[in-house]
Amino acid sequence: MSLEKEKHSSGEIVDAQVLKRLYKQVKPYQLQFYFLIFLTIALAILAPTRPYFIQIAIDDYVAKGDGPGLLKIIYVLIGLMLLQAFVQWAHTFYSGWIGQVIIKDIRVNLYKHLLKLRLKFFDNTPIGRLVTRNVSDIETLADVFSEGLAAIIGDLLQLVTILGVMFYIDWKLTLVSLCTLPLMIISTYIFKEKIKVTFNDVRNAVSNLNSFLQEHITGMNIVQIFNREEREFEKFKDINREHRTAHIRSVLYYSIYFPVAEIIQAIGIGLVVWYGAVGVLGMELQVGILISFIMYLQLFFRPIRMIADRFNTLQMGVVSSSRIFKLLESDEHIANEGDFKPKTVKGDIKLEHVWFAYNDEEYVLKDINFEVESGQTVALVGATGAGKSSIINLISRFYEINKGRITIDGNDIKDFELGILRKHIGVVLQDVFLFSDTIYYNITLGNPSITREQVWDAADQVGAKKFIERLPGGLDYNVMERGATLSVGQRQLISFVRAMVYNPEIIILDEATSSVDTETEELIQESIDRMMKGRTSIVIAHRLSTIQKADKIIVLHKGEIVETGTHDSLLDLGGYYTQLHQMQLKTMAI
Repeated sequence: MSLEKEKHSSGEIVDAQVLKRLYKQVKPYQLQFYFLIFLTIALAILAPTRPYFIQIAIDDYVAKGDGPGLLKIIYVLIGLMLLQAFVQWAHTFYSGWIGQVIIKDIRVNLYKHLLKLRLKFFDNTPIGRLVTRNVSDIETLADVFSEGLAAIIGDLLQLVTILGVMFYIDWKLTLVSLCTLPLMIISTYIFKEKIKVTFNDVRNAVSNLNSFLQEHITGMNIVQIFNREEREFEKFKDINREHRTAHIRSVLYYSIYFPVAEIIQAIGIGLVVWYGAVGVLGMELQVGILISFIMYLQLFFRPIRMIADRFNTLQMGVVSSSRIFKLLESDEHIANEGDFKPKTVKGDIKLEHVWFAYNDEEYVLKDINFEVESGQTVALVGATGAGKSSIINLISRFYEINKGRITIDGNDIKDFELGILRKHIGVVLQDVFLFSDTIYYNITLGNPSITREQVWDAADQVGAKKFIERLPGGLDYNVMERGATLSVGQRQLISFVRAMVYNPEIIILDEATSSVDTETEELIQESIDRMMKGRTSIVIAHRLSTIQKADKIIVLHKGEIVETGTHDSLLDLGGYYTQLHQMQLKTMAI
């Protein structure tokens, strides 16, 4: 599958609606947030105090040779520096703390939301993109609080405070000091616009890179089987090159902007020194004021240099927030509005005029009607794409039907509480997914109510106990990612145990033995029969030999039921089922 590049507009201004939603995330931590605002204001007030007291020390004490008075000012300066250092530490800590607790909450909410989404959503969304949302985008969001919003507010307050003090001390010298300010503002604006686009390119490149890596590492066997290593490597290099280029472009803008800003600041200081020196020589200006103005200028231009970078940090955080909130607003969730919570079910299943389409009106199931009585075994057969797997997905409500009704014991499945519905249905899929964990965890999926004795009993019932006992550590054996250390047959047996340990009243086997060799299939077939005994069972199988004992066989073709009956009665019809049977006999003969 080709990787579709993700494109997003960086936007012209920061989205106020997104900031409002972010503020709602702060509400549980309002006390800490308001304390952070207090610290921000305190830093802005403390910033100009050091130059001011240095000015007093020079003009009022050094110039007059007042040693004791100078010592007092030094003590005051040391105290102010210690206070400013403490406030700066507290500001840095709380801004980072608030950012981390908020992204923790958002990440939990986002993952919880993903757990409730329909499988259709995951069919249409690259997993790598979802990983980017949950990891990279949320990490960027933390910068909104640690390096973005709070820092920008602090910088602006500091600028206003310093400017006010400078005008109070000497308005003429202040105007001279601000001669280079238009140049700084222009260069900062150009830098902001350039880096804004670059940051957005970097975010898109990261998303594309994550999607490509996830997809191709997962499908590495296909890449190697079809000898596509070189071609896929070239595609990866292209995507990685775009990522590198975007980063280098941002580095280039930084490498140009900061030296330019330093030159502009140096010119401003030079003008202050020139004008101030003339004033000092003419006895119109005190030396302390000149020195303090040089310090004020350094303090004044520093936040201007940083504010462009911080504004883009804020904007990128808002862009990431928009993506996250858009995902959170997705209505592709499974409606869990039912409140029917039966402890047990008999297992009568009925499909009434069921129509279903994955995409719009392209129906894969058309007016499906059949019933499975309690304790019956019904088999679904048909060519690939006939709609067999779609039916079992609908019964477990992995997808929602477009039209019609599905009932269990006469109750619409939408009336069941979703967790209770699925608790009564055990599903064994053809493609077995195992987590990188122990066999015990993969069977219980972390359910503390399931004991080891129950697991061993279920394993014995399906014929998996012997091979598990032979593994190092038994149930504690780590199967690694996707069960890589087990054979296909062993993974399938574990999926049988996983279904049986919950003791469901309804069993669904979706091509459950299609990936198992003939010897293993014969080994577990008797166990499958015992597992289905007394339970309502729906079996999907390409191997017709495995379903000859079924109470009812339903033949599907292009989403419609074309034949229904037992194995013998369908063979007597000489229809579609007979053709499938004869084709398999020929294949086995070959």
